[in-house]
Amino acid sequence: MKKNTFEDLVNEYGTAIYKYILSLVKHRELAEDLYQEVLLSAYLAYPSIKEQCKYKSWLFTIAVNKCRDYWRKENKSKQFWKEEVYTYSTSCEPTSIPEDEVLHKFSAEQMAEKVRTLPEIYRYPIYLYYYQDLSLLEIAKKSNLPMSTVKTRMKRAKERLRPKMLSLA
Repeated sequence: MKKNTFEDLVNEYGTAIYKYILSLVKHRELAEDLYQEVLLSAYLAYPSIKEQCKYKSWLFTIAVNKCRDYWRKENKSKQFWKEEVYTYSTSCEPTSIPEDEVLHKFSAEQMAEKVRTLPEIYRYPIYLYYYQDLSLLEIAKKSNLPMSTVKTRMKRAKERLRPKMLSLA
Protein backbone atom coordinates (compact mmCIF):
# COMPACT_ATOMS: atom_id res chain seq x y z
CA MET A 1 0.00 0.00 0.00
CA LYS A 2 1.64 3.21 -1.13
CA LYS A 3 1.75 6.24 1.11
CA ASN A 4 -0.27 9.26 -0.06
CA THR A 5 1.53 12.51 -0.70
CA PHE A 6 0.16 15.72 0.72
CA GLU A 7 -0.88 16.76 -2.79
CA ASP A 8 -2.91 13.55 -3.12
CA LEU A 9 -4.72 14.39 0.12
CA VAL A 10 -5.54 17.91 -1.05
CA ASN A 11 -6.78 16.56 -4.39
CA GLU A 12 -8.92 13.95 -2.68
CA TYR A 13 -10.36 15.92 0.27
CA GLY A 14 -9.70 19.59 -0.53
CA THR A 15 -13.05 20.41 -2.10
CA ALA A 16 -14.98 18.61 0.64
CA ILE A 17 -13.06 20.47 3.34
CA TYR A 18 -13.60 23.84 1.67
CA LYS A 19 -17.34 23.17 1.33
CA TYR A 20 -17.48 22.08 4.96
CA ILE A 21 -15.77 25.27 6.13
CA LEU A 22 -18.09 27.33 3.92
CA SER A 23 -21.11 25.60 5.46
CA LEU A 24 -19.84 26.57 8.91
CA VAL A 25 -18.86 30.21 8.31
CA LYS A 26 -21.32 31.12 5.51
CA HIS A 27 -18.92 33.59 3.90
CA ARG A 28 -16.89 32.71 0.79
CA GLU A 29 -13.81 34.89 1.39
CA LEU A 30 -13.59 33.87 5.04
CA ALA A 31 -13.95 30.21 4.07
CA GLU A 32 -11.11 30.61 1.57
CA ASP A 33 -8.88 32.17 4.21
CA LEU A 34 -9.67 29.46 6.75
CA TYR A 35 -9.15 26.79 4.09
CA GLN A 36 -5.65 28.15 3.43
CA GLU A 37 -4.91 28.07 7.16
CA VAL A 38 -6.13 24.46 7.32
CA LEU A 39 -3.88 23.47 4.43
CA LEU A 40 -0.90 25.21 5.98
CA SER A 41 -1.42 23.56 9.36
CA ALA A 42 -1.98 20.19 7.74
CA TYR A 43 1.11 20.55 5.56
CA LEU A 44 3.28 21.39 8.56
CA ALA A 45 1.92 18.46 10.59
CA TYR A 46 1.66 15.98 7.70
CA PRO A 47 4.95 14.17 8.34
CA SER A 48 3.83 13.27 11.88
CA ILE A 49 0.67 11.39 10.78
CA LYS A 50 1.30 7.65 10.82
CA GLU A 51 -2.08 6.08 9.93
CA GLN A 52 -3.30 6.74 6.39
CA CYS A 53 -6.86 5.69 7.18
CA LYS A 54 -7.23 8.70 9.50
CA TYR A 55 -6.26 11.45 7.04
CA LYS A 56 -9.82 12.51 6.26
CA SER A 57 -10.94 12.85 9.89
CA TRP A 58 -7.64 14.53 10.73
CA LEU A 59 -8.16 17.18 8.03
CA PHE A 60 -11.76 17.80 9.08
CA THR A 61 -10.66 18.15 12.70
CA ILE A 62 -8.13 20.79 11.69
CA ALA A 63 -10.88 22.58 9.74
CA VAL A 64 -13.27 22.60 12.71
CA ASN A 65 -10.53 23.82 15.03
CA LYS A 66 -9.58 26.66 12.66
CA CYS A 67 -13.24 27.73 12.54
CA ARG A 68 -13.49 27.60 16.32
CA ASP A 69 -10.30 29.64 16.66
CA TYR A 70 -11.77 32.24 14.31
CA TRP A 71 -15.06 32.40 16.25
CA ARG A 72 -13.25 32.71 19.57
CA LYS A 73 -11.13 35.53 18.20
CA GLU A 74 -14.22 37.30 16.83
CA ASN A 75 -16.15 36.94 20.09
CA LYS A 76 -13.21 38.19 22.10
CA SER A 77 -12.77 41.23 19.89
CA LYS A 78 -16.37 42.39 20.32
CA GLN A 79 -16.51 45.36 22.61
CA PHE A 80 -19.11 46.49 25.08
CA TRP A 81 -19.81 49.51 22.89
CA LYS A 82 -21.14 47.29 20.13
CA GLU A 83 -23.73 45.62 22.32
CA GLU A 84 -27.38 46.60 22.57
CA VAL A 85 -26.74 48.71 25.65
CA TYR A 86 -24.98 51.23 23.45
CA THR A 87 -26.85 50.92 20.17
CA TYR A 88 -27.41 54.65 20.15
CA SER A 89 -23.66 55.23 19.80
CA THR A 90 -23.57 53.56 16.37
CA SER A 91 -25.46 56.45 14.85
CA CYS A 92 -22.81 58.94 16.01
CA GLU A 93 -19.92 59.37 13.63
CA PRO A 94 -16.62 60.71 14.95
CA THR A 95 -16.00 64.24 13.78
CA SER A 96 -13.54 66.95 14.60
CA ILE A 97 -16.21 69.56 15.35
CA PRO A 98 -15.53 70.88 18.87
CA GLU A 99 -19.21 70.83 19.81
CA ASP A 100 -19.46 67.16 18.90
CA GLU A 101 -16.34 66.34 20.91
CA VAL A 102 -17.81 68.08 23.96
CA LEU A 103 -21.10 66.21 23.52
CA HIS A 104 -19.27 62.89 23.12
CA LYS A 105 -17.23 63.55 26.25
CA PHE A 106 -20.42 64.50 28.10
CA SER A 107 -22.10 61.30 26.89
CA ALA A 108 -19.10 59.19 27.99
CA GLU A 109 -19.23 60.88 31.39
CA GLN A 110 -22.96 60.13 31.61
CA MET A 111 -22.28 56.46 30.78
CA ALA A 112 -19.57 56.31 33.43
CA GLU A 113 -22.00 57.90 35.91
CA LYS A 114 -24.61 55.23 35.11
CA VAL A 115 -21.98 52.53 35.68
CA ARG A 116 -21.13 54.13 39.05
CA THR A 117 -24.76 53.68 40.17
CA LEU A 118 -24.38 49.91 40.02
CA PRO A 119 -23.78 47.95 43.23
CA GLU A 120 -20.08 47.32 43.84
CA ILE A 121 -20.26 43.60 42.96
CA TYR A 122 -21.46 44.53 39.45
CA ARG A 123 -19.55 47.78 39.00
CA TYR A 124 -16.14 46.23 39.71
CA PRO A 125 -16.12 43.61 36.90
CA ILE A 126 -17.66 46.09 34.41
CA TYR A 127 -14.98 48.63 35.27
CA LEU A 128 -12.16 46.10 34.93
CA TYR A 129 -13.47 44.67 31.67
CA TYR A 130 -14.45 47.84 29.81
CA TYR A 131 -12.25 50.51 31.29
CA GLN A 132 -9.12 48.51 32.22
CA ASP A 133 -9.38 46.05 29.28
CA LEU A 134 -8.94 42.96 31.46
CA SER A 135 -10.20 39.60 30.24
CA LEU A 136 -12.80 37.65 32.21
CA LEU A 137 -10.07 35.25 33.30
CA GLU A 138 -7.91 38.11 34.57
CA ILE A 139 -10.90 39.57 36.44
CA ALA A 140 -11.61 36.17 38.03
CA LYS A 141 -8.00 35.87 39.19
CA LYS A 142 -7.81 39.44 40.42
CA SER A 143 -11.04 39.17 42.41
CA ASN A 144 -10.48 35.57 43.56
CA LEU A 145 -13.83 34.51 42.12
CA PRO A 146 -14.81 31.59 39.91
CA MET A 147 -15.15 32.43 36.22
CA SER A 148 -18.86 31.57 36.34
CA THR A 149 -19.43 34.16 39.06
CA VAL A 150 -17.64 36.84 37.05
CA LYS A 151 -19.72 36.00 33.95
CA THR A 152 -22.94 36.10 35.97
CA ARG A 153 -22.07 39.45 37.49
CA MET A 154 -21.21 40.89 34.09
CA LYS A 155 -24.53 39.68 32.69
CA ARG A 156 -26.51 41.09 35.60
CA ALA A 157 -24.65 44.40 35.42
CA LYS A 158 -25.50 44.73 31.73
CA GLU A 159 -29.13 43.89 32.45
CA ARG A 160 -29.23 46.66 35.06
CA LEU A 161 -27.51 49.13 32.73
CA ARG A 162 -29.79 48.63 29.72
CA PRO A 163 -32.75 50.68 30.99
CA LYS A 164 -30.44 53.38 32.32
CA MET A 165 -28.63 53.68 28.98
CA LEU A 166 -31.89 54.01 27.05
CA SER A 167 -32.42 57.35 28.76
CA LEU A 168 -29.17 58.58 27.16
CA ALA A 169 -30.26 57.65 23.64
